[in-house]
Amino acid sequence: MVTVSNVNFIELLQVSLKAGQEILDVYAQDFDVAFKEDDSPLTEADQRADQAIRTGLQAISADIPILSEEGRDIPYAERQDWDRFWLVDPLDGTKEFVKKNGEFTVNIALIEGNFPLMGAIYAPVLDVFYFGKVGDGAYKLEQASKVSITSEAQLKDKSIRLPEKASSSAVNIVASRSHMSNDTEAFIDRIKQKHEKVEVVSAGSSLKFCLVAEGKATYYPRFAPTMEWDTGAGQAIVEASGGKVTRHDDGERFDYNRENLKNGWFLVER
Repeated sequence: MVTVSNVNFIELLQVSLKAGQEILDVYAQDFDVAFKEDDSPLTEADQRADQAIRTGLQAISADIPILSEEGRDIPYAERQDWDRFWLVDPLDGTKEFVKKNGEFTVNIALIEGNFPLMGAIYAPVLDVFYFGKVGDGAYKLEQASKVSITSEAQLKDKSIRLPEKASSSAVNIVASRSHMSNDTEAFIDRIKQKHEKVEVVSAGSSLKFCLVAEGKATYYPRFAPTMEWDTGAGQAIVEASGGKVTRHDDGERFDYNRENLKNGWFLVER
């Protein structure tokens, strides 16, 4: 039996790189786009990445169940007693993928006791791997597919510890490139009233979480719908970097494996 302590980020890096290569193979071609019942896009890349991740995670830990956006609908009665599970979005930012702007990611989180413990995010076009474990720090590895690594200590040594030192005195707010809402704009206006210099940066997919983890953004308000697999890995990395992710309605830490997998509003901040 594989325990959480035995799961390492070298293994998650290799799984992420494999999924990323499947995505890039499709990205380089002309591809068809289908639409799910909720009108969200679906491509061959989503499905190929999902299979690569499932194969990789099952090789690491066959005893830990997987909840993936592209997997079957697992009833709450079946998953409500899970003490830990993998939460996966094989291609986060499919709209960005379809637009071919490069701002899409592979997201893998390990959830334990209804909260993210470990998170891995890989941006295939950028070739950047973000990873973190709550209580053990967060990191960014550049040129991830080109670096030779044999140990987790070496992985951390070749990575940048997050957050990086801020290069600007401005309060930076990162917002969704595809899902800007009126409530998000109102939040930005309130912050502008409190601070002399406020800058707004747009980004796609879970890269918004990564900008907060890096220290390049102070806030990421998400006052629009998301699903659990959209946020689990990002939350783990943000929290590992010293930030926090809280529910908008009561300010409590964002939790997972709820009966309804659709997320409420939340705020990510440093």
